Amino acid sequence: MRSCPLCPVLSVAALVAVPVVLLVAAAPVQDAKSTDKKEWAVHDPARPQPPMVATPASKAPSDAIVLFDGTSLDKWTGNGGTADWFVKDGYFEVKPGSGNIRTKDGFGSCQFHIEWMIPAERECKGQQGCNSGLFFMDRYELQILGSNPNQTYVDGMAGSMYGQHPPLVNACRPNGEWNTYDVIFHAPVFKADGSLEKAGSMTVFFNGVLVQDNSAILGATAHMAKARYSAHEPALPIGLQDHGDPIRFRNVWVRPLK
Repeated sequence: MRSCPLCPVLSVAALVAVPVVLLVAAAPVQDAKSTDKKEWAVHDPARPQPPMVATPASKAPSDAIVLFDGTSLDKWTGNGGTADWFVKDGYFEVKPGSGNIRTKDGFGSCQFHIEWMIPAERECKGQQGCNSGLFFMDRYELQILGSNPNQTYVDGMAGSMYGQHPPLVNACRPNGEWNTYDVIFHAPVFKADGSLEKAGSMTVFFNGVLVQDNSAILGATAHMAKARYSAHEPALPIGLQDHGDPIRFRNVWVRPLK
């Protein structure tokens, strides 16, 4: 084919002659999702408002999933069947020897709230007498232990990520008083081949005091061993441990994080 020395010039001229409106019309159309990450001007009044969440005193937020309402463990299961722990007076209590319980539904990253108490008459000695555990995804433990004035190894005291990170401070209340955990849990992310892409983490407020500050989860909780990751589903149950001690719980709720 013969070359045309004027073709490049004509092509540029033709492009310049195309009306601007046609160029705009030819541009790809943005879908609604692509505007979610739009960069907004400072104080832009058109920026969408966040959802309203009601926060009644001493109750779960309006968008939370209530896991214990003071009357029933119907959101929990134990050993593949009914959660066989005691329920009375607005709280539930470990039934020693009955086994761990876990939520019927699975959860990934979430905000989690739970209140727990060691009965006043319990004698705590190290890890014995006052022990339980809160397990995210049924494997990443936040320790529950009477730690005022009881002492033990620091990565196994109340507020610790068991076997991994001690709490920044000891905020535990004496036996007979209710303690509160407010947790931001971020689930780990795995690649398609099962290897770890991003470690999980926990931020924990213990009775309103920060004790874990975005602490990295090193792997599944293990006793007297290094924690290791293994790939798992993105949503798994939240568990509570039967360590043989009658620990009490109340006001349990969760807010899944997207």
